[in-house]
Amino acid sequence: QVQLVESGGGLAQAGGSLRLSCAASGRTFSDYRMGWLRQGPGKEREFVAAISRAGLRTYYTDSVKGRFTISRDNAKNTVYLQMNSLKPEDTAVYYCAATSDGTNWPQLRYDYWGQGTQVTVSS
Repeated sequence: QVQLVESGGGLAQAGGSLRLSCAASGRTFSDYRMGWLRQGPGKEREFVAAISRAGLRTYYTDSVKGRFTISRDNAKNTVYLQMNSLKPEDTAVYYCAATSDGTNWPQLRYDYWGQGTQVTVSS
C-alpha cells in the first residue's frame, strides 16, 4: 500500500502561482511513477502531468505545458507540481496518484490516490 497526502492548494489570482506537494509513505517511493490529475467543477477528472521513477521523463497535458512543472525528490518521498501563470480554468481539486506499472507511458493506470487538494483561481 502507498499512502499519498497532498498539500499546498488554496486561492490564487489569475497569473499567480501555487506549488502543490504530495508526500508518500508505505512503500519504496522510487519504485512508483507519479502523476497529478484534476477534477474541475462539473467536469470529469483529467490528467495533468506525470513523472517517471527517477524523474528523467515528464509529460504534460497540452493545456498546462509551459506553465506547470512536475518534479520529485525521492529522498523526501515527495512529488511536486509547480503551477505558474494560473488561469481560472485551472480551478479544480488536484489529486496525486502513483503506479508501479509503466506500461503505456504516459497513459498510466494509477493504483493509489491521495484525497485531493482544492485549487481555486480567481479572475
